Amino acid sequence: MSKKQDAQDAGEALLDIDHKAHAAAEQKRGSLTVRVAGMLSDIGDQPQARMLCAGVLLLGLARRDARLFGAGARMLVAHELATAAKSAVKHRVDRRRPRSASDRDDEKPRPGHSRDKEDNSFPSGHSAGAMAIASAYAAVYPQHRVPALLGAGAVAAAQIPRCAHYPSDVGAGLAIGAASSGVVSLVWRIVLRLTRLPV
Repeated sequence: MSKKQDAQDAGEALLDIDHKAHAAAEQKRGSLTVRVAGMLSDIGDQPQARMLCAGVLLLGLARRDARLFGAGARMLVAHELATAAKSAVKHRVDRRRPRSASDRDDEKPRPGHSRDKEDNSFPSGHSAGAMAIASAYAAVYPQHRVPALLGAGAVAAAQIPRCAHYPSDVGAGLAIGAASSGVVSLVWRIVLRLTRLPV
């Protein structure tokens, strides 16, 4: 079997998982639990996420805590990098959101440039932003890594039952967020080495 065939089979298997998750989520979509989880997960939306980052940054400034200020700055930069990266992908891939998909063909990602929100399911921006922020914070405060990453995971996971995203959208978003935070951490270390700043 060729590598191309292996990749196609893996892609079909992933789409099958997405389809089954969508079918299961559709049945629970209107439940109180899903609605509450959806509202709480909105902290991963861009305005709320930026406010969270700015709040940490300002708290560090008010307390004259260079470490906390640095964490807030890293969170904000990582979030903006993740937002730019997911937007770049969204503007090149069209995929109907689960809540708007009318058939299995709608669930498949394809090359495209639609600006319609309902055609921009891939990747999940909430997942990318939440993971970028959590990873950036955990890089400064490793003792809080587990709750930070669990929080990001909860924001990401909530996108599936609310029919905003498929599991593969969420996985791609988490990967973008983690990679964005990794880039920021690398650049941050280089800057600190060159400038010897205390953050």
